Amino acid sequence: MRVVASLPDPQPWSYAGHAVHAVTAAPAQPEGPAILLVHGFGASTDHWRHNIPVLAQRHEVHAIDLLGFGRSAKPAELAYGGALWRDQLAAYVSERIGRPTVLAGNSLGGFSALAAGVALGDLAAGVVLLNAAGPFSDEQAPPKGWGAITRQTIGGALLKSPVLQRLLFENLRRPATIRRTLNQVYIDKTNVDDALVEAIRRPSLDPGAFGVFRTVFDIPRGQPLDALFAQLTCPLLLLWGIRDPWINAAGRRAAFQRHAPAATTEVVLEAGHCPHDEVPDQVNAALLEWIDGLSAAAVARPAADLVPAAGPDRTAA
Repeated sequence: MRVVASLPDPQPWSYAGHAVHAVTAAPAQPEGPAILLVHGFGASTDHWRHNIPVLAQRHEVHAIDLLGFGRSAKPAELAYGGALWRDQLAAYVSERIGRPTVLAGNSLGGFSALAAGVALGDLAAGVVLLNAAGPFSDEQAPPKGWGAITRQTIGGALLKSPVLQRLLFENLRRPATIRRTLNQVYIDKTNVDDALVEAIRRPSLDPGAFGVFRTVFDIPRGQPLDALFAQLTCPLLLLWGIRDPWINAAGRRAAFQRHAPAATTEVVLEAGHCPHDEVPDQVNAALLEWIDGLSAAAVARPAADLVPAAGPDRTAA
């Protein structure tokens, strides 16, 4: 049964002097590792509305708004991109959680969670990628997303114009446009509701939101996924919304299988770009089952033997 509840009260925190919005929920006696949930481009902690109440019945759960998004600060002077968000997430785990944590991220948040998982070392209990963004070294172009689709539609040269960028921004934050875009990437549109549309629209009204939006056309590609995979020392779970039209999930999955570490688990779901919100019951169940496996393996192994076991462990559901 799906649990739908209001998100917990925010827990004030700051990174590099900038206010960061985060929420925390946990039972009286949490099990296993903590969980940190990281949204994708244009989203926020609100996008985990159907996940936090369920996961927090057993685990200490945190969700965070990346700087530039949601209710977090949107200062003009920051260099938005993977390095900033990697460091923000790593600092949050170190300072606020302070114990082994599973980092789970969707789209851009997946790339950021992976990079932070590498940086955290032993503090990363696992990394979960839900239709993650980011390039591989051998790719000619990164997967599509807001920026890529816009460049293809309008033309990269035209988007250098601040006037056109502003007009595009005003159109993209209209409720009708937000709903239409969500309907393109959700296969089951049940959860494309007014609350979700408003959760995406509201941060776009904040001072500085347009400046952050403009950076989407110039965000550096960052470290390739295969380079990050080569440095990852914790278990990896790939949760695929296999009908994602933005990233060609079926082809993308093959690339991940070529490069992902041996100790990788896969779960394939009939969903689009945001499976955690589209089919949250299935995502919650898969995530909890995988974390149970991590906890069991940690108990079974000596403390000094923390390297993931060799050999692929891939499952499809």
